[in-house]
Order: sequence, then C-alpha cells, then structure tokens
Amino acid sequence: MYQFKAFRISQKDNLLFPDKLEIDDYKVIYYKGRIFGYESTTIQRSNIGSVSVDAGILFATIYIETNGGQRTELNGFSKSDARQIQRILSV
Repeated sequence: MYQFKAFRISQKDNLLFPDKLEIDDYKVIYYKGRIFGYESTTIQRSNIGSVSVDAGILFATIYIETNGGQRTELNGFSKSDARQIQRILSV
C-alpha cells in the first residue's frame, strides 16, 4: 500500500488538517481533512479513467477522473509525489 500526505502550507484548506491519499491494489482512498476527522472518497482502481497533474512552482494538484465522469481534485501534494501517484494509477 502507498500513502501520501499533502503539505499543510499548500492550500488554505490544508493548514490544520492535511489531506491524505492511500492507494492499494484495488482502491484509492482520499481523505479530505475536516475540523472533526476526515471526509473520505473511495475510488475502485478498475474505475479510474484518467489521472492528470497540474504542477505549480512548489505543489501540485492531482485530478482523478472515473469512467463514469466523477472528477476528484487532490490539492497540496509535492510535485514528485503527484508524479508518482500518476505513475502508480496509470498502470
């Protein structure tokens, strides 16, 4: 299993509660930090249609689109983590 954590200083929403991403052989779970716990989104890897990265100077945003058209935006990850996530999910 792969685990990634967004940087706290990258986005206003991540300041106190950084986002997290877990990837295993069957699913991707994205945890959006909230005041009390996390809001999670689970995507089956077999349903992933595309993964794209929008890299800024320091941080990157990852977009995961499912075959059904659902688009999930993941903010505040390092550029190297974003590219690794894209490689893992594009296999």
